[in-house]
Amino acid sequence: MNTTLIVGAVAFWLAAWAVNEWLVRVKATGLVARAIDLVIPILFGASLLVLWEGLTRGFNVPQVLLPPPSVIWARILASTGTLWADFHQTFIKSVIPGYVLGCTAGLLVAIAIDRSPFLKRGLLPIGNFVSALPLVGIAPIMVMWFGFDWQSKAAVVVVMTFFPMLVNAVAGLNASTRMEQDLMRTYAASYWHTLMKLRLPAAWPFIFNALKINSTLALIGAIVAEFFGTPVVGMGFRISSAIGRLNVDMVWASIAVAALAGSTFYGLIALTERAVTFWHPSIRGGKTR
Repeated sequence: MNTTLIVGAVAFWLAAWAVNEWLVRVKATGLVARAIDLVIPILFGASLLVLWEGLTRGFNVPQVLLPPPSVIWARILASTGTLWADFHQTFIKSVIPGYVLGCTAGLLVAIAIDRSPFLKRGLLPIGNFVSALPLVGIAPIMVMWFGFDWQSKAAVVVVMTFFPMLVNAVAGLNASTRMEQDLMRTYAASYWHTLMKLRLPAAWPFIFNALKINSTLALIGAIVAEFFGTPVVGMGFRISSAIGRLNVDMVWASIAVAALAGSTFYGLIALTERAVTFWHPSIRGGKTR
């Protein structure tokens, strides 16, 4: 046991915690506030990595149980070609098509059933039922239907993203108040004018909420689906095959790439939300401290 490493890692973590506690209390606006909002998570994440590194090396934790971040980083640098191929297979070929199809279909169906109380009462309970289905039950069925390549993983993503979008979009279309809808009628606005000018803009916060939820669900669904059959490439394949050989550093390298991809995807959607729904109180209120 290396006491120096353990004490140093804990001390760095406590110091970073104290700095973050000070930063969150700083009264700032504009670029300074945005810089602070960026520094806080970076510093917190760096402190966790340092603590992880110090504890695993200080207590001599076997790498087969938990490798330190430096070993995982070395594996990432040594396997960039393999990890890029896995990323392309899982994220580019499976997640993106399934995500776009599932979210688009959910939004269009929500608009379609908005005018039909019968469909609304019939589909929404089914949506809640399907959302509760276990992924490990859906994935092998999709592999049997669509084969072992990316199409079956995209199909799993479509199933996982369709109903969250449907439920949130239907709730968003009903978010506009009765007074606002009556005002549109006084202007002799048609259903489609009311939909495009009032109800759909009011639904954007709900729609983006579904998009952000689905950004993580899509990646999880594609990776888990690859456990049940895939070509010899993909994040899920890499994780399952590497853990079978006790190649734990490769498992963590794949997990790190997946986490980075999912976080970046989520962040891009959040930035798009701020640009589209700049008028919403939650966005306007977040510009100042």
